[in-house]
Amino acid sequence: MSPALNLRPILFVLGWLLTVLGAAMLIPVIVDLADGNRDWTSFLASAVITGFVGVSLVLTTRGMPLVLRRQQAFLLTTLAWVTSAFFSALPFMLSDYRLDLADALFETVSGLTTTGSTVMTGLDEAPPGLLLWRSLLQWMGGIGIIGMSMVIFPFLRIGGMQLFKTESSDTSSEKILPSVGRLGIAIGLVYLGLTVLCLLAYWAAGMSGFDAVNHAMTTLSTGGYSTHDSSFGYFEEVSIHWIAVIFMAAGALPFALYIGAIMGKPTLLLRDRQVRAFLLFLVLVCLSIALWLTATQDIPFDEALTLASFNVTSVVTTTGFASDDYSLWGGYVVVFMFLLMTVGGCTGSTTGGIKMFRLDIAVKLFGSYVRSLILPHSVNVPFYRGTPITDDLARAVLLYIFMFAASCVALSVALTLFGLDALTASTAAIQAIGNVGPGLGPVVGPAGNFATIPDGAKWLLSFGMLLGRLEFFTVLVLFSRRFWVA
Repeated sequence: MSPALNLRPILFVLGWLLTVLGAAMLIPVIVDLADGNRDWTSFLASAVITGFVGVSLVLTTRGMPLVLRRQQAFLLTTLAWVTSAFFSALPFMLSDYRLDLADALFETVSGLTTTGSTVMTGLDEAPPGLLLWRSLLQWMGGIGIIGMSMVIFPFLRIGGMQLFKTESSDTSSEKILPSVGRLGIAIGLVYLGLTVLCLLAYWAAGMSGFDAVNHAMTTLSTGGYSTHDSSFGYFEEVSIHWIAVIFMAAGALPFALYIGAIMGKPTLLLRDRQVRAFLLFLVLVCLSIALWLTATQDIPFDEALTLASFNVTSVVTTTGFASDDYSLWGGYVVVFMFLLMTVGGCTGSTTGGIKMFRLDIAVKLFGSYVRSLILPHSVNVPFYRGTPITDDLARAVLLYIFMFAASCVALSVALTLFGLDALTASTAAIQAIGNVGPGLGPVVGPAGNFATIPDGAKWLLSFGMLLGRLEFFTVLVLFSRRFWVA
């Protein structure tokens, strides 16, 4: 390893991260104690172990200037997610559920990346502390994803994210840690405020207090974990489903624009090209599938609109809730859902997928190329948000989309080696890379569960979830020899 790579700032940040994670584990301790469930001991032991490691790292690395350069940022981003996942898995392994390492890590990676795939069954009878921990993982993962997409990825120029470079991600000085603190406070307040609003809305619509707390956290984070095996199929109130639609969509919008709206620019959201494209796309797809259900399934339009809006919004925002098994809605819907799993929401949100801005840029590049074929001597410069799309930006966006597709294909092929059929393997791969949650079919579909797939496939899917959430190059660059000798 190159002596130029200073690990102390990385270990210092990891120490604080584990300290916060250990403190968060005390919340399920209180819940299980109040419920009289003996699983509180597993959370207490996990909190002590995690907190001890975290505090030790902080104390042994403090006093250094908090300067994080590009090479360190790549390594820290990956290590932060991997380390958090391993320590977050402790309660699952120590609790009465006694998940093995493959299952526990799958559950925590799925939680922290807000994917929402699960290997747990019997959720309706599960200890409340464990259910709350799953929701907390998604909620904490969501705020980490927002901060990463607003600060780290623009700093690293991943997948065209340099387009959203702000003062907090300024690469001229390569000093980003002080900015993270200021931005984190602003994001945290907005995130917490929207979560509380969602919680109150759920509770007012008829959810129990415990369900409202859990589902508010997993809705706004677009995570998709539920306290019930049947997910949102458990709730019969139509108002609860529409509240979920609103807040899933809210979690898919850029949080930077929420901050701008609070600071006196309320029209920023509606004027943003990415937001308008996302909302228009969402409305059109919901209407299309609602009309299909009415025409082919003899479902009244109002009921069809609720079913379509909830499940389409859940898939497009990569939340992963389900109110019905849409795998049974017909070939048109299955193909549509297969494609929707790749889309995602807006950048700077909690969603996974390719993201709307990249798809928009790809369409503009395609249009520019077609115009150049028709009028070869004309000057065709595509623009996005009033800014010319440079060759560097175009290359980054198209390479990201290629990596997304290539990773899905490679993971699909690898999963078939463990005996998974083509539909299960392909949709499991796409949902992992896109951080969606359920796939399609009886095994991993909305009515299925990942508990029955082989452990080797779970390890591959866990890696796929991390790879997709960290936008590929953040992880893959670590396997390059040039990275370590730079």
